[in-house]
Amino acid sequence: MDYINAFWVGGLICALVQILMEKTKMLPGRIMVLLVCLGAVLGALQIYQPFMEFAGAGASVPLLGFGNTLWKGVKEAVDENGFIGIFMGGFKASAVGISAALIFSYIASIIFQPKMKK
Repeated sequence: MDYINAFWVGGLICALVQILMEKTKMLPGRIMVLLVCLGAVLGALQIYQPFMEFAGAGASVPLLGFGNTLWKGVKEAVDENGFIGIFMGGFKASAVGISAALIFSYIASIIFQPKMKK
């Protein structure tokens, strides 16, 4: 049942974002920032954690989950280090995901040799 919940929740999030992209004139970058900020706000309001427990990877993988991860990292760092934790918590919490994205995108660029559009 966990796989089914992850599938339909992740699909629903992606479908809603696709509708938002199609029906508004918002640029994709702004929508991505909106999703990350929304995930952080929902995490701060303690709404996102129960949602993630229900949906698993369906809620933790999209950009909403990334925002929630940033929020949790900042909250933990502020509890440990005070004010300076605001600046270091997000980096500490998301370092593995960001590093993996950079490494795998570099490997993909070597394999597929991308070219600029003309």
